[in-house]
Amino acid sequence: MTSINNRLRIATFMLATGLCVSCSHYQDALTPEEALNSFKLNDDRLTISVFAAEPNVLDPVEMVFDEDGNVFVVEMPDYPAKPDDGSLGGAIRMLTDTNGDGRMDSATVFADHLSEATSILPWQGGLLVTAAPNIMFLKDTTGDHRADLKEILFTGFFADNSEAQITNLRLSIDNWIYASNTGREGEIRFTRNPKAKPVFVKGGDFRFRLDRGQFEVESSSGQFGLAIDDWGNRFFTENSLHVQQAPIPARYLYRHTYLPAVAPTLNISDHDPIMFQETPAPYWRQERTKRRNQQFEEAKLDRREYADDHFTGASGGTYYGGDALPTDYYGSIFTGEVAGNLIHRDVLKRLPDSPKFVAQRGNGEKEHEFLASTDPWFRPANFTVGPDGSLYVIDMYRQHIETPTAIPEDLKEEMDFMNGSKLGRIYRIAAKTSKPVVVQPKLRSKTSTELVALLAHPNQWWRLQAQRLLLEKQDKSVVPALKDLFTKDINPQARLHAFFTLEGLNALDISLVKQAMQDAQPDIRAYGLMMAERFPTSLPQVIEKASDPSAPVAFQAALSLGQFPAQQVAPALAGILEKYGKDAWFRTAVLSSEAGSSLELARQLAGRSGYFKSITPEKDTLLTDLAFVIGSRNRKDEAVQLVTLFDNQPHWQQIALTGLTNGLKAVGQPIDDRLRRMIESKSVAVQ
Repeated sequence: MTSINNRLRIATFMLATGLCVSCSHYQDALTPEEALNSFKLNDDRLTISVFAAEPNVLDPVEMVFDEDGNVFVVEMPDYPAKPDDGSLGGAIRMLTDTNGDGRMDSATVFADHLSEATSILPWQGGLLVTAAPNIMFLKDTTGDHRADLKEILFTGFFADNSEAQITNLRLSIDNWIYASNTGREGEIRFTRNPKAKPVFVKGGDFRFRLDRGQFEVESSSGQFGLAIDDWGNRFFTENSLHVQQAPIPARYLYRHTYLPAVAPTLNISDHDPIMFQETPAPYWRQERTKRRNQQFEEAKLDRREYADDHFTGASGGTYYGGDALPTDYYGSIFTGEVAGNLIHRDVLKRLPDSPKFVAQRGNGEKEHEFLASTDPWFRPANFTVGPDGSLYVIDMYRQHIETPTAIPEDLKEEMDFMNGSKLGRIYRIAAKTSKPVVVQPKLRSKTSTELVALLAHPNQWWRLQAQRLLLEKQDKSVVPALKDLFTKDINPQARLHAFFTLEGLNALDISLVKQAMQDAQPDIRAYGLMMAERFPTSLPQVIEKASDPSAPVAFQAALSLGQFPAQQVAPALAGILEKYGKDAWFRTAVLSSEAGSSLELARQLAGRSGYFKSITPEKDTLLTDLAFVIGSRNRKDEAVQLVTLFDNQPHWQQIALTGLTNGLKAVGQPIDDRLRRMIESKSVAVQ
């Protein structure tokens, strides 16, 4: 069916564009207005218009609105390869609408000669910029719209692959700035603290706080696209896996080094890898796919590659928290498919009894995409949501978006990988009832009290900008107003913004944390637990939340309890496993801590009536992993004591001994003589 659809698309495409077999295999570029006519927007309540286009923007990959509504765009003309002469073409432009018609008609180069800049974030009146191997701070201090202050903040990131660079700077509600690293290696140094030890980021992404001088590895490996929802949940994009989740932050997941290997991320889409594109697969991809499938057949491999209708170039996953689209779009994740020339939308849903989400197609999009184009040059690399609430589409607009390295040499002869490097478009998607105007919030001139009020704004953009500015100002005079907002506002998003603004002002006390743990909104209760880790006397309330009716709250309790001594928290952790132990992420959350992988936890489970009376695969896995950690730690007598817990229970003794011996082997330790004698004295089944 896929090949038939592709042939039909090719025929339609050739008729529409006037191409013939003897002509080039690749279509020429369309004008911005012609490109608009190529879009098939699935929802007739919406409209799409040109917001900016060449020559004012070239090769755009990121766009942001700063606190005053100024528009900045990152350009990446060096993609897919840096020039041989070593020159740097990356740039940031400031766009302006001079006549008030809602379309950018003027551009100023804010910064240029950048090394493959990929993302920006407003900060302290300037911009944070990812440009591997550095993260920089750029600022205009003279008023000429040119960055004259340039400071390298972090350095040491991987910089040898334009498709695998640091990117996606995103401020989250918890006051941390998150970014993607594609899991690449790097020895990162913070230039403002040269005496600090470098942080190794291989295998993960990262986050940092400039107000606290902190930098940490994060447990995900996103490529180009990072969506953070109202509650700080992160979802990231990586080529063929268009939406993924990392349920356990790295600071918990790697608390000790003995945890059995676990993949820190999961694909949460329930409909991968299928997409519905309107363009035929490009000639080179058709030919390469045909050759590869022939090789698979000749090698008698049970494998097949697809040239179209499958995600291969997912990019720019972005959370929609705006107020210009119909309300049913709020909370969606929009992802571009640069190879399929379309925009895909996911609706997030929490799974019961689990910390996981599932990403589903929206209503009316079961067999259609949110937007699909018939123009093969359409490359929706990224998105942003503006102060007007609209969804902005950043279209790199290239004839070819793939890097040359994976394309056969004979097919590259007809391909110009730089064709389109002088083009670029940005589109605005909004409800048909809205007017295309450029909103100028002018938040920097707002008083701190006015900013506090904006923490309850319906558009996430306003809330985050207000919180950031309050964080930068450090104006303690608004602490009473923030406490009032946190305790009285009916809007849970506003309460959480107030809570973390107080945290950013160093005004979070134990009474507020305890109040957060009792909030009606589960996500606020979970953050209350997280902050309770700073207050040891709050442990009784943390233990109480282990039996919270909300699975996400109980999950955070499992993580937070692990920060306390085993003797005090093992009973609560055992209770969590009794209720949620079927879920692998709950088991990992418990085992990730010293307390949750202790002999005391095993005692609690063995002593609980009925827990080990029934045999299930989940309990087998739990005890195997727990025994593995205990064996790896190799503390005196713990292995023997663990086996003794299961006297007269051959099945569980066998499971425990398997985990213990594997753990000892993993750290290169011999089996203890007492443990060996115990094995030899047991039944044949155990041996």
